[in-house]
Amino acid sequence: MSPTLAVLVFFLYWPALKTITYSTRLARRSAPRTAPRCVSNFTELIGPSRGWLVIVFVVVMVVAIVAGRTLALRSEGWAEVLRPWMSTISVGSGLVALAFLFTEDYRKVYVVTMIISGGIVVLGLIAALGIAFIAYQPVRGASVYRTLLVWPYAISPPIAGLIFFVMFDANTGIIDHLTSGLFGWDLPDYRSSGWLAQVVVILASIWKTLGYNLLFYIAGLQTIPMDQIEAAMIDGAGSWNRFRHIVIPALSPVTFFLVVTNLTYAFFETYGTIDYLTKGGPAGDTSVSMYEIIRVFSTEGDLGRGAAQSMLLFAGVVALTMWQFQTTGKKVHYGS
Repeated sequence: MSPTLAVLVFFLYWPALKTITYSTRLARRSAPRTAPRCVSNFTELIGPSRGWLVIVFVVVMVVAIVAGRTLALRSEGWAEVLRPWMSTISVGSGLVALAFLFTEDYRKVYVVTMIISGGIVVLGLIAALGIAFIAYQPVRGASVYRTLLVWPYAISPPIAGLIFFVMFDANTGIIDHLTSGLFGWDLPDYRSSGWLAQVVVILASIWKTLGYNLLFYIAGLQTIPMDQIEAAMIDGAGSWNRFRHIVIPALSPVTFFLVVTNLTYAFFETYGTIDYLTKGGPAGDTSVSMYEIIRVFSTEGDLGRGAAQSMLLFAGVVALTMWQFQTTGKKVHYGS
């Protein structure tokens, strides 16, 4: 057996097989781990209480997909405008239908996961692209600035949580002192406000991944031919038009790669940040899927239900990645 195969067997295939086995058994600390449950662990998570809503949104999704495929065959301008909207409607309807497919308890975990993961990926990539574009400009000491921007990537997620706790704590936080001193406004306690707790978690995670995203965007900017930008300037294109029609399409391979890697981080690596900042609270408003899996494993000792949740998370990530390759991947411009 080769070393690579041995590593795959012991650290990938065997844990995956044990997870599948536990997901079909009554695997609790106080019960025999061999007691079979078949799909009962999954039915505790999947059980639509409003089945008619699932049907409605599935129908909307199918209609939007068919309409998008039909518009793709048309060359008129109005078809080009409506086609992205059909794609957005189909994806949104599918996500909403999936939310109503879960039970009441697990539905909140799903919604919180989508909100926090979406915020990390979308806002994080927008911020990274903007900062990379600014940092790439030829200024004195640019290399020093870029190094300082990249270093947060070396920090672990729990340390990122610690740093943002020091910043946003309602009693001793730096942000609270600044807002109260400058504006006379006391910062509310993020641990008692669901939306504010989500914002703090998203900001901490964006800051943690910012350096990683900057590395790739700055490297991507260095590959853009300057003659294209100069030609656009001669044609009278402004800064925004050059950025929109030249820079963004040229960086599409980098963006596509970063969307996949940032989604992986948002789904699997935010546990340390959330555990230090909010511990999943308040009232589960920051309990994403991975945090809930570990909580069920460690606190409740329910290995079977935790394994079932991990199987659902794995299936969701695989489906989302396949959808990205089938849709966004086809729009990536890799150049000549």
